[in-house]
Amino acid sequence: MKPLLLTLACAVALAACSKAKQPDPPPPPPPQKTVIDTQLKALQKAKDVQNVVDDQKKKQDKQLEDNGG
Repeated sequence: MKPLLLTLACAVALAACSKAKQPDPPPPPPPQKTVIDTQLKALQKAKDVQNVVDDQKKKQDKQLEDNGG
């Protein structure tokens, strides 16, 4: 009985000495606008348009091949 009581007392003492959970750090601030943001948006828009055009060309090429052209 004594070893069990001693073990339990040690476990309680260790639990009482444990470190409290720290709060989560605040989220990072949002990126600030820069001078070239509008240029980067325009570049991305151009890339998106090019992807659409490329997809349309692939569809047309596939239709031509399917029709024996």
